[in-house]
Amino acid sequence: MRRQAAQFLDSIAYERGLSEHTRAAYERDLSFFFLFLEEACGVSAFEAVTRGHVAAFLLHGKRQGLAIATRMRRLVAIKVFFSYLLAEGRLRQNVTAAITARRHGRVLPRTLTEGDVAALLDSVRGGGAFDVRDRCMLELFYASGLRVSEVTGLRIGDVRVDEAVVRCFGKGSRERVVPVGAEACAWLGRYLAEARPTFARRSGDAVSLFLTRLGRPFTRQGVFDMLVKRAHAAGIMKDVSPHVLRHCFATHLLAHGVQIRAIQEMLGHADIATTQIYTHVDDTEVLRAHTQFHPRSRRE
Repeated sequence: MRRQAAQFLDSIAYERGLSEHTRAAYERDLSFFFLFLEEACGVSAFEAVTRGHVAAFLLHGKRQGLAIATRMRRLVAIKVFFSYLLAEGRLRQNVTAAITARRHGRVLPRTLTEGDVAALLDSVRGGGAFDVRDRCMLELFYASGLRVSEVTGLRIGDVRVDEAVVRCFGKGSRERVVPVGAEACAWLGRYLAEARPTFARRSGDAVSLFLTRLGRPFTRQGVFDMLVKRAHAAGIMKDVSPHVLRHCFATHLLAHGVQIRAIQEMLGHADIATTQIYTHVDDTEVLRAHTQFHPRSRRE
């Protein structure tokens, strides 16, 4: 079973341009399913799998306390896999075809107010290499909406300060050019001139944009740790992460009237529906808009 699964993963990764993270998620979810089939059901061939086996696997996950989003993600992986087996002629029928994934509300990431973001950025004021680097990274996150993997993957050559844009590679290695604005560009120029050479001396890295104190490229966890440290120092006790700053980027642009199609392009979303879910407007803004613009909202 696992050999066929490996072929499936290679196939969809190539055809759909899946990122390594997405491919790993498919592999992990299918591995749990295979283990359940073998240990709980005594099934070792896909031809012997029934709808009952799939239903039992989902029920098992529920009893384990898994969130519905996790269980539905596992079901999607199983359905895509069985569709692949049918298309390849390895199955006579797809027993998962009639099983539908339950729709569920998507949990939106927490966001910060514009004041919170300003306080976070302005709290990093020092002129030392660490302060300049961290301020530059924070400004870039908020100015561009880049994913943390995109920021850690940036190279010096991806930065075009004179054009106020950066080039990055998103999910599925899709390339896009994102505007970053004057403030972030000013900090990028300062970081490259003043701070990065200090870190680069320790490793000789002439390619990676953001470097740690040891002169090595940042990891995702390293960025997260830096951001949490800076947020706490700024007196912000809310949960803060690179994903939250990405969400702030989108929601704040939307609140200021930017078209959702433009936000979709900047975020690198292949589907506009993803952007519509991602860029929610809070209840107070909805109420304010209704009060201000609906013709019968107020009595004269």
